[in-house]
Amino acid sequence: MLLYALVALAVLLGLYVLLVQTLFKGSKCKGKLMAMAGKTVIITGGNTGIGKATALHLAGLGARVVLACRNQEKAREAARHIQQVTGSTDVVYMQLDLGSLRSVRSFAESFLQTGKNLDLLINNAGLVAHGRTEDGFGIELGVNHLGHFLLTNLLLERLQEGGGGRVVTLSSIAYRWGHIDFEALLERKDLGTGRFSWQFFHAYCNSKLCNVLFTLHLAKRLQGSKVTCYSVHPGVVRTELSRYVGLWQKVFIEPIARLLFLDPETGAQTTLHCALQEGIEPYSGRHFSCCAVEDVTTRGRDHAVAQRLWEVSEQLCGLSPSA
Repeated sequence: MLLYALVALAVLLGLYVLLVQTLFKGSKCKGKLMAMAGKTVIITGGNTGIGKATALHLAGLGARVVLACRNQEKAREAARHIQQVTGSTDVVYMQLDLGSLRSVRSFAESFLQTGKNLDLLINNAGLVAHGRTEDGFGIELGVNHLGHFLLTNLLLERLQEGGGGRVVTLSSIAYRWGHIDFEALLERKDLGTGRFSWQFFHAYCNSKLCNVLFTLHLAKRLQGSKVTCYSVHPGVVRTELSRYVGLWQKVFIEPIARLLFLDPETGAQTTLHCALQEGIEPYSGRHFSCCAVEDVTTRGRDHAVAQRLWEVSEQLCGLSPSA
């Protein structure tokens, strides 16, 4: 029995090491980084998790950081904490609900009226949940993709005025299991239906594929400008991403998360790499993981699907002439 127990322990330890070195591998942003003093950054969902860790680092480098968040209380608290830790007095909160196209437009208008430059847009916020947005979209379609799609389009001109802005959009390794059914998307205005966890997790995978394809086509549209864009897999991170899942799923996930998942600071490293690393401009439109370019699956590099998604997104957001 003792031998069997030792063998089982060895197998478990080997599996743990394998997972830590592969699926749960961390990384560190390093190399020649751009100076951020005097530059302006917008981070959606910057009040918690990866977004807050990113904001802390950029504020510490002297950037003006705008926390674009839905929850005013949490965002103001996060801004105070970041100011206290970094000594920065240039961390501000602006209200943004990605589940409301009206709110996205209001945010963009308010920011543009400030006259501030924009050097970096980090589309960080995301969720795993079921339900509908204010505009009747599936919540993962509305928040994870359409809200960021509209926000980016409304701010692109200001990014281009700076002569070298970047757009970093957080995707996930989950894009690999994603699929976009355009007929269902247009008919139901969502990326998947159902109240079971596996159903809205599948919709989440679909939304992360949208993030990759959005970045792919955005890069094509930005050719000839000095604005570049990147999608990011931050790693498997302990965040509030799954705060809307059921209690039993949390009971199951929490022990695994504590044992294996990356902390938000480690999870922010690839975002920071794409935000700060000099010389990555030729990789605009590419996907990054562990602070390095990663080849995506066939679905993630389908230019025809990416263009179709862009056109449908324009229609759903009211940006196309026919909308």
